[in-house]
Amino acid sequence: MKKITTVFAAALLFVACQKEEKKGNLTITGDVHGLSKGTLYIKQKKDTSLVVLDSIQIAGDSKFSTVIDIAEPEMLYLFLDRGTTNSIDNSLAFFAEPGKMNIDTNLETFYAKAKITGSKNQELYDKFKVIKSRFVGQELEITAKDLEAFKNKTTLPAEDKAKYDALIRRRYLYTINFIMTNKDKEIAPYLAIVEIPDAGLKFMDTINKSLTPKIAKSKYGKIFGEYVAERHKTEDTAANSSK
Repeated sequence: MKKITTVFAAALLFVACQKEEKKGNLTITGDVHGLSKGTLYIKQKKDTSLVVLDSIQIAGDSKFSTVIDIAEPEMLYLFLDRGTTNSIDNSLAFFAEPGKMNIDTNLETFYAKAKITGSKNQELYDKFKVIKSRFVGQELEITAKDLEAFKNKTTLPAEDKAKYDALIRRRYLYTINFIMTNKDKEIAPYLAIVEIPDAGLKFMDTINKSLTPKIAKSKYGKIFGEYVAERHKTEDTAANSSK
């Protein structure tokens, strides 16, 4: 009788474990080197808020693995709750795609040194960020000069102002070209929304019309299309009222 009870209990435990097994179309593995205790949260942006899709407890082993379900490729966020210390470097955006992805990073430089593989959109996003950082670095140098001039009650030389404006234009044109080159990927409308929302409406129209049908119907494609339509309404109204 005791043997039967033991077998029955084991069977119940097996069933319970089976029920708790996570299911989804995206498997995320990774390693946060140096992290021995804390919690990782995978979050998704809905409207203006971030909602938790999953949480992973880290206790001793810095490696992690989870399975989630996403409807289509989109930007997700990996947040680190260090438990005992606070840091501004605790959020990592990654362009998720159904399949298998791996996130390798460390405790000290959680965002800056992260290596993410398994997503074509993420690969493109990484390439974009490298070039963008060069533009931003040069822009910041001129901004620092402007602040120094302000403190000294002088003005920034005209040549620096012209250089700054030229850098902004080049960055925008680079972004537009990058988007057009990758118009068949979800990263395209995402970058248009996040990086150049104030670009000229002519450029926005060109981007919107160039997106492939699949991308135009994607999450970011729809958001971008709605944004362009709203820009048209706003600018048309302003133009009519000025007549």
